[in-house]
Order: sequence, then structure tokens, then C-alpha cells
Amino acid sequence: MISKEQILAGAKRTILAESAAISKLESYLDDDFASAVQVIASTRGRVVITGIGKSAIIAQKIVATLNSTGTPSMFLHASEAIHGDLGMVQPDDVVICISKSGNSPEIKVLVPILKRFGNTLIAITGNITSFLAKGSDYILNTTVDSEACTINLAPTSSTTAQLVMGDAIAVCLMEIRGFTPADFAKYHPGGALGKKLLLRVGDMLDRTHRPMVSPDAAIKTVIVEISEKRLGVTAVVEDNKVIGIITDGDIRRMLNNRDTFADLTASDIMTKNPKMIQTTDMVIDALNTLEDFSITQLVVLQDDEYQGILHLHDILKEGIV
Repeated sequence: MISKEQILAGAKRTILAESAAISKLESYLDDDFASAVQVIASTRGRVVITGIGKSAIIAQKIVATLNSTGTPSMFLHASEAIHGDLGMVQPDDVVICISKSGNSPEIKVLVPILKRFGNTLIAITGNITSFLAKGSDYILNTTVDSEACTINLAPTSSTTAQLVMGDAIAVCLMEIRGFTPADFAKYHPGGALGKKLLLRVGDMLDRTHRPMVSPDAAIKTVIVEISEKRLGVTAVVEDNKVIGIITDGDIRRMLNNRDTFADLTASDIMTKNPKMIQTTDMVIDALNTLEDFSITQLVVLQDDEYQGILHLHDILKEGIV
């Protein structure tokens, strides 16, 4: 059994080898890369990405990245393509074929067929003199000196290089299209990411339990309202306009400083000009405000009218952070 030191040394060698392979890609970028990106950006069809073996797995990841960043894409397994699935390829589609050697039997069958179809063919390959490279309109070079594995056989550095080249294409397309966070949100509506990008304060606000008291309310009324609504705060409202808030901390401080509160009203202990947010604001912006001011509640307005209280716990329950 090898030692922990040997394990760590092997891991470091792998990371350094793949890092070197990625760094070398920069020197391979040329007019073919720029032209390929322009063709993809201007196509009226989709990007069809194909490959076999480990390259097919990389192709699926690149398809996912392109789809999520606004470039309609689909995966076509090279082996299945030559057994009936070529019907998926439409005339306006751009095809990207990924292969380290560029000479596998399936690739040699597929490339001439795609050329007869008239589709633009982009090669991502580690062999720029291969059958694939010679049959492609554009060649994206992902040559690596060696694989990271000790026997120089398992696809490691080569597949990493393919993946990085795909990411470079996706990012360039995002820049060409002026892809924004709002665009990103359209394709990621689910999970914490979708909520962070799409959820507005009004979408999660509980309007049925709005703690509020009038400015002349007795302190006992204030305490009952805070206790019943269970948000640790109540708004002080006059003509449906918020003029202040009272937190349970304000109540505790008042009790520490006074022996009696029979003569006090809500307006006497409220905090004026509380932090407020609109129902149309993003929940992530509300969270940032809470963090910036080290508070746990925000008064929510619709225009100038009181709508309720947004609590930090409400945001945490949504799984946004």
C-alpha cells in the first residue's frame, strides 16, 4: 500500500500536468477559432456536438454549457449517428466533432457524410493532420504533449483540453451576444441559483401576517403584536404609511431603562426611518441589505404603502444562501 505522501505527490503531478496542457492551448488559438465562433454566433440552426468514447462525454458537457448560456445545442453520439441518428442534423446546423486522434473508424465514416450534407464542420482535435482535421472547415487544436496518467493512455489532459476549448467557445459567444444575468436566469429557473436570479420580495412575502400598530398604541399592545406575529418586530403605521418600527430588542431596552411604561406609546420607543425595500426588488438585494446593516428584518412597501415584514429566516428557508 502506498503512503499518503505518495498519493499526494501523484495528485499534484496530475494537476500540474493538466494545468500545463491547458496553458498551452492559448498558443493554439488562431483565425480558425475566431471564425468558428463567428459562424456559430450567426447560424440560424443549432450547434450539434458529436464524439465517441471519453470525447462524447466532454461533448455532452459542452452542449450543456452552450444551452445554459443561450446557444441552442444538442449532443449526437458518433456511433449512433452512423446508425440512423443523423436525421437529427438539420441544414442550418453547425457540427462540432471532438476526437483526440481524429482517426477513429466512426469519425472516418461520419465526416464525409456531414460534408455531403453541407453543414459547417468544426474539429476539436489533438491531431491537426488527422482525417477529421483534413475534412473540417475549421480546426481547433487541443494537442497535449502527454496524458497526465503514468502510462500515458487514459484520457486525462486531452479531455481537459477539449473541455476548456468548449468553455472558451461558450464564453466568447456570451460576449458576442451581450449575455446578461437576466438572460442567465431565464435558463436557470430552478434551485438556489434560479431563486437568487429570479425571486422578488413580493413573491415570498406573507401579507396575511403583517405586524403593525398605530403610533398611539399602548406598549402592551405593541408587545402582544410582536408576540403574535412572531417576526420579532412590528411596523408603526399611520394611514398605511410606515413611520417607524419597534423590535423586541427595543422592548427589552425600554424595560431595562424604565420601571413602568404605562405612560408610553408606540411612537415614544419606535425607530424612525427604518430600512425598507419594495415588493419588486430582488430577494438577493434584500439579503445584501440585511447583511450590510446587520439586521434581520426589512419593512416591505408597494410604492409607499405598507405590505409586511421580510425576515432573514424567510430568505434562508428558500435556500438562497
